[in-house]
Amino acid sequence: MNLAVASGKGGTGKTTVTASLCAVWDGPYIAMDLDVEEPNLHLFLQPEIQGSAKALLEVPRLDEDRCDLCGQCSDVCQFKAISLLGDVLLTFPEMCHGCAACLEVCPNGALSPDHRELGEVIWGRAGEAGFIMGRLRVGEAMSPPLMRQVKKHLAQMQPEWGGDLLIDCPPGVSCPAVNAVMDADLILLVSEPTPFGLYDFQLAWEAFGPLGKPMGAVINRAGLGDDKLQAFCREKGIPILAELPYSRAVAVAYSQGLVVASASPELHQAFGELAGRCRQLLAAEAAQGKEAAHA
Repeated sequence: MNLAVASGKGGTGKTTVTASLCAVWDGPYIAMDLDVEEPNLHLFLQPEIQGSAKALLEVPRLDEDRCDLCGQCSDVCQFKAISLLGDVLLTFPEMCHGCAACLEVCPNGALSPDHRELGEVIWGRAGEAGFIMGRLRVGEAMSPPLMRQVKKHLAQMQPEWGGDLLIDCPPGVSCPAVNAVMDADLILLVSEPTPFGLYDFQLAWEAFGPLGKPMGAVINRAGLGDDKLQAFCREKGIPILAELPYSRAVAVAYSQGLVVASASPELHQAFGELAGRCRQLLAAEAAQGKEAAHA
């Protein structure tokens, strides 16, 4: 199972839920932090770091002596990372997405591959599980290219660790969040019963719904606000897999950098049940899909 733990906004407890699921997960798994702008899953899991590598993105380098200013590279670049302004060709490496289309269309070989640093990929082990994360370089604007490199390195780890994948996703509904959940088998949306929580939960449901992935909800800090979030889930058929209490024990554990599932036997049981419900929901969706295929 590839389980993506996501949220429509920051501060809902997404990483808290991911870390606690790791603590109670039954069977081998790899924990992956794709919130590369502000990764913090490692603060809770305390992995033993075994290696790291710089993540580089291919960008074009211009040889002005070979350029005849034909403009084909500028025309093909949809991100305007290379632009022809009069008789001057300008490159903007920070805007490049690394598609290499400009290199392919240049008739004179005036563009050659160069690189810029995106950040780093870090991996290791957290107890008996694998661990991998990305950390974006300060000043770098685009996180999806780094996320793709984290996923690429994950493929090298899976033969050794196997099992399931628990993904701590970036918050929100922009490109990084969609990039993080697109390969998931199940999306777990974490929110809180407040007006802001409901609004951003609705945005997440609208953004991720077209992907056709099964979704479940975790309501964190239950009892803090009203029941409008629960009503929305019932209306849209989103199963609520857990309602975690608004309690001092959770806040104390979080402030000490502890996995919340260890704060009390009740919380450990609650997260264990959540893990089981995730498996049940995915199994039910798979069975429903088979029935539809045979109909």
